[in-house]
Amino acid sequence: QVQLVESGGGLVQPGGSLRLSCVASGTIFSRDDMGWYRQAPGKQRELVAGITNGEDVSYADSVKGRFTISRNNVKDTMYLQMNSLKPEDTAVYYCTLRQIWNGRDYWGKGTLVTVSS
Repeated sequence: QVQLVESGGGLVQPGGSLRLSCVASGTIFSRDDMGWYRQAPGKQRELVAGITNGEDVSYADSVKGRFTISRNNVKDTMYLQMNSLKPEDTAVYYCTLRQIWNGRDYWGKGTLVTVSS
């Protein structure tokens, strides 16, 4: 049974930084593609960043240059370093995992990031 647990959300002032973590279990993490999505109040869920099992990365235009996605296959953990945060980054951030061998997607329960003064 695949489980994803996010942590690291919270309240931060504009211009501040946060690091989100997502710990995976029940899967061979190094073989999986991973990603972060977010959903702001009243808006659709959107892809923020992705990292493949080969560590190719991609970002939404709105976060390029400010966010960095990474993974540690020894710790079965994915990270999202968020710098220069803006109020529009306020959202629930979700960790996702895709098992390449069968195409199944899994989601965490999310962690809330609030950017406000």
